[in-house]
Formats: sequence, structure tokens, C-alpha cells
Amino acid sequence: MAFIADILLLAGALGAGFYCHILSRRLRRFTDLERGVGGAVAVLSAQVDDLAKSLEAAQTTASSSVGTLTEVSARAEKAARHLELLVASMHDLPAEEPAEMNPFYVRQPENTQ
Repeated sequence: MAFIADILLLAGALGAGFYCHILSRRLRRFTDLERGVGGAVAVLSAQVDDLAKSLEAAQTTASSSVGTLTEVSARAEKAARHLELLVASMHDLPAEEPAEMNPFYVRQPENTQ
């Protein structure tokens, strides 16, 4: 009886050893840096670094664009106020004089046939 128990114990140990060997090979392939999840993690890590750099560059560009837009908007508002003043001053001008009294008027020759 003890002999049968030893044989079953040995068979169980060999089965467990074989199972551990298979798991070890699968784990080694899983963590392989070129083809497994380790490689995917390494690639994703590099992409995250590149994305962080791109995001920082985009934030820098956006902040400089905001400054430029603010400056241009202020200049446009100033020009709009100036144009409003010019249009308001146009109401004070006398009525338009006839074309013949304008010194810059050039009379077109008449067709005589």
C-alpha cells in the first residue's frame, strides 16, 4: 500500500513539474521584450513620452497664440474706435459739390459728329 502511495506521489510530482515547466515557458514568452507584453509596454511607454512632449509643445504654442490674439484684438478694437470717430466726423462735412465745381474733375470730350 505504501508503495502505491509513493508511485502516485511521484506521478503527481512529475505532473506538477511538467506543468511548472510549461508555465515557465509561457511566462518567458509573455514577458519577452521584443514580441510579448513587455515589448508592447515598452512601445506604449515610448509613445506616452512622445505624446507628453507633443502636448507640452502644443501648450506652449497655444499660450503664445493667446498672447498674439489678445494683442491683435486690442489693436482691432482701437482701430474700430478710430473708424467710428472718422465716420462720426463725416457727418460734419458740407454737402457734396457738383462735379463741375470740383477742381479734380476732368471733363470728357463730347462726341461731335
